[in-house]
Amino acid sequence: MLQTDIEESATAKIAPLFFSYAKSTPEKQAIWCEGETISYRQLSELVCRWSHGMLTNDVKRGDHIGVILPNCIEFVALMLVAADLGAVLVPLNTSLTPNAARRAFDAAEVKHVVSNASLLRALFDPTNAPESTLNWLEIDGLWLSVDTAINHAKQLSHVLDSIPVEVQPNNLALAEDAFILTMTSGSTGDPKPIVLTQRTKFNRASAAIAIYGVTKEDKTLAATPLYHSLAERLVLIPLLTGGTCVLMSKFSATTWLKCVATELVTFTIAVSSQLKLIAEELSVMKKSDANTNQISSLRCIVSSSALLEHSVKADLLEKFDCEFHECYGASEIAIASNLDGVAAKIKLQSVGTAALGVDIKIIDKNGEVLGVGQEGEIVCKTPMLFGGYFKRPDLTSAAMWGDYFKTGDTGKLDEDGFLYFLGRTKDIIISGGINIYPSDIEEVVAQFDTVLESAAFAFADHRLGEVVALAVVPVNKDSFDLRQLRFYCSERLADFQQPRKFFVVDELPRNSMGKLMKFQLVQTLGNKSE
Repeated sequence: MLQTDIEESATAKIAPLFFSYAKSTPEKQAIWCEGETISYRQLSELVCRWSHGMLTNDVKRGDHIGVILPNCIEFVALMLVAADLGAVLVPLNTSLTPNAARRAFDAAEVKHVVSNASLLRALFDPTNAPESTLNWLEIDGLWLSVDTAINHAKQLSHVLDSIPVEVQPNNLALAEDAFILTMTSGSTGDPKPIVLTQRTKFNRASAAIAIYGVTKEDKTLAATPLYHSLAERLVLIPLLTGGTCVLMSKFSATTWLKCVATELVTFTIAVSSQLKLIAEELSVMKKSDANTNQISSLRCIVSSSALLEHSVKADLLEKFDCEFHECYGASEIAIASNLDGVAAKIKLQSVGTAALGVDIKIIDKNGEVLGVGQEGEIVCKTPMLFGGYFKRPDLTSAAMWGDYFKTGDTGKLDEDGFLYFLGRTKDIIISGGINIYPSDIEEVVAQFDTVLESAAFAFADHRLGEVVALAVVPVNKDSFDLRQLRFYCSERLADFQQPRKFFVVDELPRNSMGKLMKFQLVQTLGNKSE
């Protein structure tokens, strides 16, 4: 059994627990990815050989390994290799330009880079190889590449040929070793590399397993990029319970539904923007009399990342005939609160109560604890806390209130301990001294039939300091009538909530996880006229 409480043992848990399942259920399917499968035995053999191969290629405990790979079995194997060696993975988006990737490597002090041949060709200039301080390791295909056009990149397969299949785990890692160095989602425009230790990653997986009742019988779906902490948690959860990981390379609502149906997925955590698209797809299928029984295998589904619109949450509760949860959290703390389907029916607007082992408080700008119903900054004390911002003790210290992490989010607690998320502190609009929460406006506009989505943000005003601006994406831009929307807002919003500036846009800026990048709206539209 996994424990949600932090253990005092210095021994790392991730790799040993995975290898124990490889011994007890060797032929069980460990991972499915786009039609490719690998058993626990095959995966453990690959991880062991790869670990020894990397040691031979000068990879040492504590070294930082840049990873530029799409979602694939090899990526998951690398996570287990790092867990075994005590190395640190620095996963990056495959769409980064070579210069951006190099800057990230420098910032994260990367010593080794693992990628496949095609991506490596785009990133790596062989003419500069003699001056490069990076150790380039090339892989291709499930069992590694034998041939490459990049002469200067080392091929792990050359080393693996001399390593017997029966090699044993190295077990070099300790619980406090850094495991993943990842970037925050950057919703404020200031992404910072954060350190996640082996203990932190283990505790995060343990918490999810306990909250959502995950067992070895579950098939867990990961449908977000593996360079993000959510997908990393979703592939670790099944491998630490003896279950099966179902890994999608790319997301679309149609392929997600097909994957759930064909692979009999039972558990997943999806980001809210994905769930909105899935709900829409299910509605289309119902109207066309298509088979909507594709999600019958699901035992439990969780909404994560951004807050679900209340109308979407109600729609999902109706469509999914399984346990439904919504969680609130951040990259630095993982799951802070959990709202289950039963509580959602009476506390629809909340994001639930504190997760197991977590304490949530609301504080004012002076650091004083606020009472029931009072609005302030959400702070969390948790065993899932990150290991700090990489080589930025100043930022780490500024992000803490004692043992509590300062989320930068505004919220309140009710008399039953339910948390209500009101928005990013930096997103709150202060007009004439009145605090205005963008989510309140966006919820109202979401009910307007000809608006696909919207975002309220602050617009500088000489008299009031800030006024409300609204960016809207119409269902049909050619036939959209902005005057009707103005009238609709005037009827349903308070005077101080009324948008004073409207912008009709083709789309809202989002990151790869579907999270709205509201700061980009402020930057691009904040000085424009309508």
